[in-house]
Amino acid sequence: MKNQSLEVKAAIQISKTAGEVYEAIVDPSKMSNYLISEGSGRMEDGKTVKNKYISFFWDSDGIELSVEMTLTPKANNSTLVSITEKGRDNDEAGIKWLRGNTEGWANFLGCLKAWLEYGINLRKGAFDYMSENK
Repeated sequence: MKNQSLEVKAAIQISKTAGEVYEAIVDPSKMSNYLISEGSGRMEDGKTVKNKYISFFWDSDGIELSVEMTLTPKANNSTLVSITEKGRDNDEAGIKWLRGNTEGWANFLGCLKAWLEYGINLRKGAFDYMSENK
């Protein structure tokens, strides 16, 4: 049996338009309200389909992985945000990555929804325990 490649999938529906969701993802001044402390600039390089699709590559332990975010308009001006990150080998390291990044993207989506719909920053103080002296 061939060693299949693993990929992370996560999705959530947010009660905001695709344009509002898109801006919250690509604008670091908005992203700092729910995920990052600061950013170096907007995600813009190579954009082709505004408000519907975002993709980028990032490094995970020396392996370049692709992330794709699809924004699908739904009823009542809401948006389905679907994220796929791929891919790692189906081995011990890949399974560890799959577990951690699935949790990470679910957290990202929950924080994005809380901020866009209710103005709440769920990450504020949430990970302070990780930097505390033990």
